[in-house]
Amino acid sequence: MRRVVLAVAACLALAAPASAAAPPLATRLAQALAVPGLHPAASAAIAIDLADGRVLFERNADAPLAPASNEKLTVTFAALEELGPDYRFATQLLSTGHQVGSTWVGNVYLKGFGDPVLSSADLAELVPQLQAQGITRIAGRVLGDESWFDSLRTAPGWKADYYVQQCAPISALMVDGDVVGGRVALDPALAATQRFRELLLRAGLAVGAAGVGTAPEEAFPLAQVDSEPLSQVLAQMDVPSDNRIAEMLIKDLGAEAAGRGTTAAGAAVVRHVLTAGRVPLRGVRIVDGSGLSLDDRLTARAIATILIDAWNDPALRQPFWSALPVAGMTGTLQDRMERRPARGAVRAKTGTTDRASALSGYVRRRYAFAVVQNGWPVATFAARLAQDRFATALAAAE
Repeated sequence: MRRVVLAVAACLALAAPASAAAPPLATRLAQALAVPGLHPAASAAIAIDLADGRVLFERNADAPLAPASNEKLTVTFAALEELGPDYRFATQLLSTGHQVGSTWVGNVYLKGFGDPVLSSADLAELVPQLQAQGITRIAGRVLGDESWFDSLRTAPGWKADYYVQQCAPISALMVDGDVVGGRVALDPALAATQRFRELLLRAGLAVGAAGVGTAPEEAFPLAQVDSEPLSQVLAQMDVPSDNRIAEMLIKDLGAEAAGRGTTAAGAAVVRHVLTAGRVPLRGVRIVDGSGLSLDDRLTARAIATILIDAWNDPALRQPFWSALPVAGMTGTLQDRMERRPARGAVRAKTGTTDRASALSGYVRRRYAFAVVQNGWPVATFAARLAQDRFATALAAAE
């Protein structure tokens, strides 16, 4: 009997250190961030329990840092709040002309209202609407109207080589991602109008030359096509981290909410939405939609608050959640965190420039987190390693 007691005691003695050896979650998160090559003063992180809002870990959470594409989270949240998940972008065919028999007499205007995912297939839907009115010929030109936005093709604070290489020229009228014949079109509205003219001719409708111009105020619609819902558009932005869609959306916010399709107006709308959501904005600068601007600044706490606000809003939770890449499976996270427990459990927005790296999102339906690192340049491999370790530590938490 004494031997049995001693044996049990020995087992307990051996088991106790193993149990005690498991450090608390905050310690494990701190250890996850301990990757050589990163500047502690230029790095920030935070983790929050979704159930009760408790901050489980934070480090430099109020430091204003360049966010890279984590900037898109601000646009995602503001667009859902301001426009709603079911909002659709219109593209219209307008004119001031009149019909004589089967001929439409007068110019027609293809007007874009900032649809970031407008395709040739969408433009093709305008053609049968004309045919249904008995129109087989247009005695006039077809002109692209991009006046819903201003004429600026870039956003403030961009490096010169970001134009075209990182983001196509911004326009309210753009088709097929502004790619024509495998190349980016420098005049998006003209390219879209030329494409529409081709579709008209292919369908047997005669039409004059293509060009660009602004529809008169008295112009009325002949046909219209609407985009898919905003919730789906946001997924097409966030999953692959599409800069062009982000820059169009921030101008859309300006046009819809402030009456000015400019980046500055859209940025003001984003800031207003964040203020209404009580997102802490000290040190925060919203300059563009994509995060390419060298002047953008976010804090880890601001990002985390956006995540919490979206999570706590029944109308926004699912579309916001669904817009994010999934670890080891989709988009910019397809090749990261490919093993469990993180694979499939982490949904987060990545961010990468030569000066910033970030990862912010959710771990299952239990945690929200944000990790942002800066450098001149930032050590991208080390930053991603720290981010993945941080998210994985949360995924492994009981």
